[in-house]
Amino acid sequence: MEDGLPSTPTSHVSLAEPIHLPPPFTLVRLRESGDAFAHACRIAQESGAGTLVYVGRFDLAEFAVVLEPCEPLGEARRAFYAGMVALSDALRAYAPPNKPVTIGWPDAVRIDGGLIGGGRMGWPPAADEDKPPPWLVFGAMIRTVAMSDDEPGVHPLASALDQEGFGEAGAAQVTESFARHLMLTIDSWQADGFDSVAREYLGRMPRERQTVQRIDEHGDLLTRRIGTDAIERSGLVQALATPSWLDPALGGPRL
Repeated sequence: MEDGLPSTPTSHVSLAEPIHLPPPFTLVRLRESGDAFAHACRIAQESGAGTLVYVGRFDLAEFAVVLEPCEPLGEARRAFYAGMVALSDALRAYAPPNKPVTIGWPDAVRIDGGLIGGGRMGWPPAADEDKPPPWLVFGAMIRTVAMSDDEPGVHPLASALDQEGFGEAGAAQVTESFARHLMLTIDSWQADGFDSVAREYLGRMPRERQTVQRIDEHGDLLTRRIGTDAIERSGLVQALATPSWLDPALGGPRL
């Protein structure tokens, strides 16, 4: 992330659980009815890198962070993978022993197989693929508390942190942890190149037997079955167009 951060935090909520973010993050708080991702995209141009928009919800950790990449957009979108690594690391920091936190390409996060949320990415609609975009926004939602009135087992493919034994890890703790781990992941990228981020990301995906996978310079996932030369390409831009984990009607992760 670059300089040019807002000089003072902006708060729209006077009474709320405090959130402690490391420099260079600047906190913007929204009420429960807010949309962190949409708001971050609206203010990204003015607010600049490191602005983190947070919605104070009981049942969800919902936040979005503004990035200002130096690479052309076609390559800069790979920052999505850094965000997903940081998001999964944020959860692993609080996960009970033997609770696997996995990523379903490209954007879904699961704990012990149950969907709890995921990440998404936005950029200016008119941005040129061959030039650095003025901003990117990585947004995330993680279901912290199961709010459904349905009986246990009705939604076997969905879960929440409270159902997985995460104790007191709520929205504020997940957001703080994400910010710390995003800085570590970006530092690793700058020091060792994107391959270090790709290795971490691919290591969190469920392993497909007899396959070799890599992420190319544009963020596409390339899969080759061992013993063949054929490569299957999964396009990142197309996949990010509709978040796989998001239920628009619920305004949160799918059940």
